[in-house]
Amino acid sequence: MKKRLTELTGVKEIARRANVSIATVDRVIHNRKGVSAETKEKINKLIDELNYKPNLLAQRLASRKILRLATLIPESSKETSFWDAPLKGIEQAGSEIEQFGIVLDKYFYDQNSIESFVKQTKVILDSKPDGILFGPSFIDESVSFTDKCQELNIPYVLMDSDLPNKSSLSYIGPNLYHSGYMGGHLISYLTKADDKLLIVNISKEIDNQHHLLKKEEGLRAYFKDHNRPGNIVKLDIKEVADEAIEQSLSKAFDESSDIKVVFVTNSRVSKVARFIEKTQHNIILIGYDFLTENVEYLKKGVIDFLICQKPKQQAYRGVMSLYQHLAFGSTVEKIHFMPIDILTKENADFYRN
Repeated sequence: MKKRLTELTGVKEIARRANVSIATVDRVIHNRKGVSAETKEKINKLIDELNYKPNLLAQRLASRKILRLATLIPESSKETSFWDAPLKGIEQAGSEIEQFGIVLDKYFYDQNSIESFVKQTKVILDSKPDGILFGPSFIDESVSFTDKCQELNIPYVLMDSDLPNKSSLSYIGPNLYHSGYMGGHLISYLTKADDKLLIVNISKEIDNQHHLLKKEEGLRAYFKDHNRPGNIVKLDIKEVADEAIEQSLSKAFDESSDIKVVFVTNSRVSKVARFIEKTQHNIILIGYDFLTENVEYLKKGVIDFLICQKPKQQAYRGVMSLYQHLAFGSTVEKIHFMPIDILTKENADFYRN
């Protein structure tokens, strides 16, 4: 009886009612060519009527085809441990899908080196993966990489930072502009209209760091949209060693002793916190990301707010999106913005990346 019920609601029954072969039904289910529009419509209608749900996982296991996915993210360094969380997300996803014939190859580049990024992209393309997840740090080089992916028909998912007007399968990460805009909103509650704000960008490749610039753009837009002229000064620090950062900050504070707020556009806010703690400047400090070194200064009260956007979940979702798309032909959400969370020393203990 159970076998008969399965047949009546399965591919055989759909084929019988549509008066077509099982192969034709299979083509429609898997969205393959070779079926007329009229027949396809008839079969899809029967699929809906019978509430047929193909066992995609069983089909995937039966195919025995190995899919190779490649991930490319910056390597963690003593400067910032931000990319530890995405790596954990990648590894978690990899452990869940490896039993289904998915091979996950992990590649890393130096976030301070364009050459390192370009070299790894060439290695990945030479390996001919079925899909790629990567975090783009350098705009021009990332665009060049994605152009080659399109030429080779390799789907790719972006995380942490988007590349507008590119044909990615999906972007999973923060809305960078709105993240900075929210920072401006937060600052507006903490300052008077004429208080001085220092924006700090810390990166060797600032001019090419899209995610930093979009955050700054959003922050400035908030002040403009709300008719707050804002006394804003900007400091770009291109030498990321601790001593160089301290020297740049010391000079900035000597030149502008009336700074009330410092807004750091990336996870290196702990470097600024170290300087603030050492010099005992009485300022409001806001930065990004749930890192151990940042949380330590948050709990001390040196950092007042951390803006966080779940990097582990970004990477996990990125790998799983590629898997669902390549293994089952599933439709993937084109843009998945992560929540923009605000952490203080009071709620940091309860936060999970």
